[in-house]
Amino acid sequence: MTDTRQQNVVDLLLEQHEQIRDLFAKVQNARGKRKEELFNDLVRLLAVHETAEEEIVHPASREKIPSGEKVVAGRLKEESEAKQELAALYDMGVDHPDFDEKLAELAEAVTAHADHEEREEFSQLRKVLSEDELRKMAGAVRAAEAIAPTRPHPSAGESAVGNMLLGPPVAMFDRMRDAVRDWGRANKG
Repeated sequence: MTDTRQQNVVDLLLEQHEQIRDLFAKVQNARGKRKEELFNDLVRLLAVHETAEEEIVHPASREKIPSGEKVVAGRLKEESEAKQELAALYDMGVDHPDFDEKLAELAEAVTAHADHEEREEFSQLRKVLSEDELRKMAGAVRAAEAIAPTRPHPSAGESAVGNMLLGPPVAMFDRMRDAVRDWGRANKG
């Protein structure tokens, strides 16, 4: 893992993409309570990761990279579809008979989305922004993730402004739900 003070935004996001791919594989191979725990970790990581990209990375890409508007529009469409699918999976629960099939479909879509970002967006950001700008963006991404919702909220949309206005109250609600869920698990018995 990279020293987070020196890490630039592209390296941070690439690292998170690897964590997401790894979590998909772990969820697909897990059973019972462990599967549910890993899926909750995956949901949280995807939610905060996408929110931070929408607030920080995509606006910079729109402005700085060639054909930025077109590149970002494609990624936002993919993110919107993934949020819908992730929310449906979350509501379905890991014990649903269709869960594994739907999870595999989502994993394929999210992996393709990550590949598009890496090829079309992140590589361009490396070319047009200085290392210092990329490091500062990493700090902004980490800050956005700290206050991002921990679940997908497809109705909130994919705009940076919408995320900044709706994100903090929704995130607070999500974190309260997470705390109650975790407390309940710890105190079962």
